[in-house]
Amino acid sequence: MSSSIVIALPKIEDAKKIRTILSRHGISVASICSSAAQALSSISELDCGILICGYRLPDMPYRDLAECLPKYFELLLLASARVINEAPPSVLTVEMPVKVSDLINTVNMMLSQQERLRRKEKNKPKQRSWKEQNYISNAKMLLMQRNHLSEDDAYRYIQKCSMDSGTNMAETAQMVLRLMYDEV
Repeated sequence: MSSSIVIALPKIEDAKKIRTILSRHGISVASICSSAAQALSSISELDCGILICGYRLPDMPYRDLAECLPKYFELLLLASARVINEAPPSVLTVEMPVKVSDLINTVNMMLSQQERLRRKEKNKPKQRSWKEQNYISNAKMLLMQRNHLSEDDAYRYIQKCSMDSGTNMAETAQMVLRLMYDEV
């Protein structure tokens, strides 16, 4: 999953110029639009990315558009100094007329930030389901009752068995439960 860029400016010629600038610097643009509706339609087909837009599109101002964006898309506002001063701090901005270096550096910074967040999210351990958590809890309780272990020791026992056998903790807990109930 890589970040995509959508450009939405009232004049399509301006959007094409921005796309050309980004392309020259190795940044590809997924689509260019002249309305907020077109931009939102394009964004709905993409995983994540950046919407570069102007202060006011024919069908919606940037503030309303920002509220419609999915959480995996960021907004970069191209506007005059006056508009930028009124923009909320959560919106990244580049002042018009655009300086190429400012635009490229800001877009690269945003893309890098999104990549870091994606990596961080990917490295997060997945949450156990209720069923898996239930197996682990039941196995811990059984170990605590039958083997007189503390809760921490029972958890560590399941964890160690899991690591030794190369299975996840829920599967190991199921094995412990089966073994203990088969003994009865």
